Amino acid sequence: MDALCSHNGLDPLWDWNRTWYTPNPDLTQCFQNTVLVWVPCIYLWVCTPFYCLYLYCRDRGHISVSCLCSAKMVFGFLLASFGFVEFFYILLERNQEIQQHMVFLLSPIIRSLTVVLAICIIQLERIRGCRSSIFLFLFWLLAVLCSLVPLRAKIQLAVEEGFSADAVRYLAFFSYFSLQMAQLFLSCFADHPPSSGKPIIVKNPCPVQDASFLSKILFWWFSGIVIKGYRSPLQAEDLWSLREEDTSDKIISDLEQEWTAECTKLQQQEKSMSAGVAPGSRLTDQAQLLRKLQKEQSSGFCLLRTLARNLGPYFLSGTLCLVIHDAFMFSIPQVLSLLLGFMRDEDAPLWKGYFYASLMFMLSCLQSVFNHQYMYSCFTVGMRVKTAVMGLVYRKSLVITSAARRTCTVGEIVNLVSADTQKLMDFVVYFNAVWLAPIEIALCLFFLWQHLGPSALAGIATVILIFPLNGFIAKKRSKLQEVQMKYMDGRIKLMNEILNGIKILKFYAWEKAFLEQVLGYRQRELKALKKSQILYSISIASFNSSSFLIAFAMFGVYVLSDDKNVLDAQKVFVSMALINILKTPLSQLPFAMSTTMQAMVSLKRLGKFLCQEELKADSVNKETFSPDGDAVVVDNGTFSWSKEGPPCLKRLSMRAPRGSLVAVVGHVGSGKSSLLSAMLGETEKRCGSVLVKGSVAYVPQQAWIQNAALRDNIVFGRERKESWYQRVLEACALLPDLEILPAGDATEIGEKGLNLSGGQKQRVSLARAVYRKADVYLLDDPLSAVDAHVGQHIFDKVIGPRGVLRDKTRILVTHGMSFLPQADLILVLVDGEITEMGSYLELLGRHGAFADFIHAFASSERKESSVQRGTRKSSSRLSMTDFMPVSRDLSQEQLIGGDTVSTSLQTMEPISDTDQDQVPEDLGKLTEVDRARTGRVKLEMYMEYFKTIGLALILPILFLYVFQQAASLTYNYWLSLWADEPIVNGTQLNTDLKLGVYGALGFAQGVAIFGTTVAISVGGIIASRHLHLDLLNNVLHSPMSFFERTPSGNLLNRFSKEVDAIDCMIPDGLKMMLSYLFKLLEVCIIVLLATPFAAVVILPLALLYAFIQSFYVATSCQLRRLESVSRSPIYTHFNETVQGASVIRAFGEQPRFILQANHRVDHNQTSYFPRFVATRWLAVNLEFLGNAVVLAAAILSVMGRETLSPGIVGLAVSHSLQVTGILSWIVRSWTDVENNIVSVERVKEYADTPKEAAWTVESKPLPAAWPQTGTIEFHDYGLQYRKGLEWALKGISLQIQEREKVGIVGRTGAGKSSLALGIFRILEAAKGDIYIDGINIAEIGLHDLRSRITIIPQDPVLFSGSLRMNLDPFDAYSDEEVWGVLELAHLKNFVSGLPDKLNYECSEGGENLSLGQRQLVCLARALLRKTKILVLDEATAAVDLETDNLIQSTIRSQFEDCTVLTIAHRLNTIMDYTRVIVMDKGHITEMDTPSNLITQRGHFYRMCREAGLV
Repeated sequence: MDALCSHNGLDPLWDWNRTWYTPNPDLTQCFQNTVLVWVPCIYLWVCTPFYCLYLYCRDRGHISVSCLCSAKMVFGFLLASFGFVEFFYILLERNQEIQQHMVFLLSPIIRSLTVVLAICIIQLERIRGCRSSIFLFLFWLLAVLCSLVPLRAKIQLAVEEGFSADAVRYLAFFSYFSLQMAQLFLSCFADHPPSSGKPIIVKNPCPVQDASFLSKILFWWFSGIVIKGYRSPLQAEDLWSLREEDTSDKIISDLEQEWTAECTKLQQQEKSMSAGVAPGSRLTDQAQLLRKLQKEQSSGFCLLRTLARNLGPYFLSGTLCLVIHDAFMFSIPQVLSLLLGFMRDEDAPLWKGYFYASLMFMLSCLQSVFNHQYMYSCFTVGMRVKTAVMGLVYRKSLVITSAARRTCTVGEIVNLVSADTQKLMDFVVYFNAVWLAPIEIALCLFFLWQHLGPSALAGIATVILIFPLNGFIAKKRSKLQEVQMKYMDGRIKLMNEILNGIKILKFYAWEKAFLEQVLGYRQRELKALKKSQILYSISIASFNSSSFLIAFAMFGVYVLSDDKNVLDAQKVFVSMALINILKTPLSQLPFAMSTTMQAMVSLKRLGKFLCQEELKADSVNKETFSPDGDAVVVDNGTFSWSKEGPPCLKRLSMRAPRGSLVAVVGHVGSGKSSLLSAMLGETEKRCGSVLVKGSVAYVPQQAWIQNAALRDNIVFGRERKESWYQRVLEACALLPDLEILPAGDATEIGEKGLNLSGGQKQRVSLARAVYRKADVYLLDDPLSAVDAHVGQHIFDKVIGPRGVLRDKTRILVTHGMSFLPQADLILVLVDGEITEMGSYLELLGRHGAFADFIHAFASSERKESSVQRGTRKSSSRLSMTDFMPVSRDLSQEQLIGGDTVSTSLQTMEPISDTDQDQVPEDLGKLTEVDRARTGRVKLEMYMEYFKTIGLALILPILFLYVFQQAASLTYNYWLSLWADEPIVNGTQLNTDLKLGVYGALGFAQGVAIFGTTVAISVGGIIASRHLHLDLLNNVLHSPMSFFERTPSGNLLNRFSKEVDAIDCMIPDGLKMMLSYLFKLLEVCIIVLLATPFAAVVILPLALLYAFIQSFYVATSCQLRRLESVSRSPIYTHFNETVQGASVIRAFGEQPRFILQANHRVDHNQTSYFPRFVATRWLAVNLEFLGNAVVLAAAILSVMGRETLSPGIVGLAVSHSLQVTGILSWIVRSWTDVENNIVSVERVKEYADTPKEAAWTVESKPLPAAWPQTGTIEFHDYGLQYRKGLEWALKGISLQIQEREKVGIVGRTGAGKSSLALGIFRILEAAKGDIYIDGINIAEIGLHDLRSRITIIPQDPVLFSGSLRMNLDPFDAYSDEEVWGVLELAHLKNFVSGLPDKLNYECSEGGENLSLGQRQLVCLARALLRKTKILVLDEATAAVDLETDNLIQSTIRSQFEDCTVLTIAHRLNTIMDYTRVIVMDKGHITEMDTPSNLITQRGHFYRMCREAGLV
């Protein structure tokens, strides 16, 4: 090379004195004309073949010629022509001494040929659909960078010699350089999208596809949505559609084939293994267990392999970015070392300082870019893994056999989708840390060893000590967490019971007792939390002081081990920079390990589920419909539910002729439903064959209803034909139900058909099948849940010989004997075998089991019909009116929990005219839904939160933070002073003192960190205690109407999720945010101390930072809300599908459900994708700001070199290097706090709802024995349920004397129960007054009133806790009194027989006592209180006659000298009362003794006549 240059009369290739050791550096002419010209060319020629191969493999379609492309081509040709012109110019001009100009001849020709190659590549990219080329961008960048040195030389020459000396030469070079710049600029933009064959119209496409590669690297393409979110809260419509490669369709279609292949391989392996076992020999249990574990392990690895094959290449590109990022990260301390060396060397030329400063800035920026590219690729892969796993699990859940389905509950399957996919996503993000972190740690140690020698090992010893401590703390904390969760679960369970039994609590005035119980749980829960938080504070303090501790150990050992060891700025601050790098892998490693272990477990679980047995498609032969012959044929079939299990159907043979009605009868468990399952192919076929001709519709025994509109449940994916739809509704007796439903057939049905009665669900399920117009109908006892006359209607209109389905083949499982005579064929099943078969008359004639069965049934039917006539009638109405969530407060009788049995429709009417303000669209909605909030959190929420903590704690917290940062600043400054200490005779003076001061300051900071974290935790606990107490008080003081309007789920959510967020999330977020804010402050102060001039840079950067931050927080909060709102429909849909899989399969609707699931997952991902990109967008922009601070600190240090010492510069620069990390952490913790402070808002929501009157009134003390006589007077009393509704009671005036027994009767909705509600002030009077013993009850406290009178309610409610607590929650009575009462209530024998007697634990709702026993416990409560007034709301359906007689006789004897009001449903109980009040529509119509009323022949007489008493 040198020879070639010297031959051309140029200086040698490289000269250190010209380039490095000089105040005015330059490159030699030879270097400029050869290397600088050739480097970009060599890059392009070497890489082109590989790039062409890449383009050849990735065809994205053809791009038409655009302006951008044309401009690139034109500039390219101009550039190429420059070279050729120069070549010919030299040839002509210097043709004599051509040998001497070889270099000048070669360079332009090489350059021009390279540009021609670049033009060819531009064309190739256009043809293969590449819109933005990183390959050419790098080429033009290299070319421009290499031209910078000649450019500088040319400008210097022009300045020295004048421009005119060689004007043509200069002009040519400058235009050439400008064209290169133009090409570089153009390559920053993306071309048109390629025109594919079919135009794909995507609504709101993702802009990343139109982004150039520069925009992709810096995430500028994301800015649009950030600005939009800042202007107004984002809605779901504003989000982009998913890119095609992220959609469920694309991901799963690729994955499914591979996974199926893997599964087949696995099964073959298993077969070959089991074939290896000698026939007849059994494996030992151990061997079987081993084999099972191996299978789970291998299925997990298979899943990992399949995912890796599909998503691996993309993930590896991300990993490459991470490795490059690490290289840059480790080079920064080396450059810092050079910079500090420059500061020490006073003779070094200034340009070197600027060079190092710029180099550091460049490296920091590149480090940021590569890091975030890696994170982006990780999250994208994570998102695709989530989609893939969800899709596979969903598809699997549709084909899994029932035996396998029994091994995993619905909850477990939903868990696979929610928890396990999350673990896999975390695994993708942290997996690389498992192998990279150890390498990073080793590299840090290697560099530290270079600076400090063996002392570096002292640092590692410190690390080894810190980590076990943290491990121990983590273990203790997890134990405490379990304790805390236990109490929290107890508290939530109790709250749930309180909300379910709130009416009883109000009647008995027991709120205080339960309030104490809840607070007891809360107290213990917070105690555990406090311990856990103190341990956590130790952990945080040790981690935040770790960099100090490591440095202290290393420097200490270094200076104490040898006097000649001196600490200079280079050693100190390069070591500090390395220690800061070291902290990241150290903290990541244990986390990455545990994430990987958890992911392995999740993979095993997923693999196990995905390898479960599937239903075999060949178990039923499906044929097309043919008008003649048999529609269903089973030939000698034996079926079982699982491969190993016993057969459930044996040697079955049957034929169902086309169009016939086949009835299947038999006792419970005889295999009737299994027969239908066998025809659907749901069972394991052992032998024989099943043939079904035509399409199938299926009605399961337990109706399966989707959470969708009623009409969608019936139409079930078919198009809606109005006339047929109406016919189906009419036939299935659904029209009367539609009239009641608030929005007709558009009413939304709750999960599992929540707001439909059993009969309604069954009829909807039947309507779905009828609407199908299938050829074969399999009906599994559809008439069991409906009442007799509805059942008859359905049989006549749908199933029977004159029904809608008369021409179809119907196989009906039934218990209803009345329908059998109309069946064409009857199968009698006994223990899974058909014992008899034939028509009704044939079977009766045979006098077999069937005939006996019929005779036995007929006699019992006759007996029953006489008893059940009354209840039959009422239960037929139940199915219509069970559905009353919207009008709950209208059905007056329901308020005391009674009379749901026959709430007549007149109470429903007011809906139409009084609730005019209800928006019609919301009619079909259920209760008040929790809304997703929009917009930023208001400032007063923060104020509210801090006010609860109290100023007394906030000031110490702030003081501690200031102290902690001051200590940190001082010890860092002390280090810099130490580093600047002059060296005398090869040593520094007073090293012991210096080390001691350094250590003391560091430890002071550690203690302060511990103090701040503990203080914030304590403050958080105080705040959450107050907020929880307020919430609890507000809820318990709310009136009954509040609980009817608010779903208990919403309330429980406040008590669990929101309170949990206030307990843990907010304090943790605040700790992080404050510590980083103060850290940032410290860095700014240090940089300003060193170079005050930096203020010019820092202030505008701070403003810009605040600006970016406010943009981000608004968008991020809203994206998070949208993401969580769209997540729950996925799980709901999963849940439903798993439960209704057999129905979905029977109707052949799997593809539609798979599409729906895909759609829901995709909808969730549309908000998840921008959510993680938002974090990257923010981080990249912030890190560039942070890097600007590094640049400012370094450049200003170089400028002020005369006045600054190396120590201060090292301090400033090494601190500014941390800014990037600090900034992104502040924003993340800020967003966390902002997202969680919403919980304070939601807990506070119920403070403003209306409350009931005061529990006690201090100013009006009641006489201790009130009421003494028990007289009750009503003065023109009126009652309304809500303003604007009709009066429930109007103008009631009556006097009840002491010891009088009064019965209150009337039709449903007459206002009987409203009287009781008025006496207890569950509802306040709208007009008039009630006096008890001459005291107006409106003027005394609610608890004073309610605790002095007693009610025995209609539905007996017990709470979980001891039996004694259920009788006497305040412990006001002695054990003797309680036992005495139990004897009177006929419970003494029962309770004495219990293991714990009075301390017997009742389960939730008293489930472990029978209904009659619960009713007697309620009686015992009343007996224990023994007040002068007793209101008895008579239980209707709940109690058997025996219990009822016991209760009545006890009341007669025990409450003889009390006033008793009975709301009667059975008239025979009140025939001996002193007075009867007959009510109708809120008025008293008749009032007299029972005998007088009967002689008057009015209302009461008619009621007695109906009841058969007259």
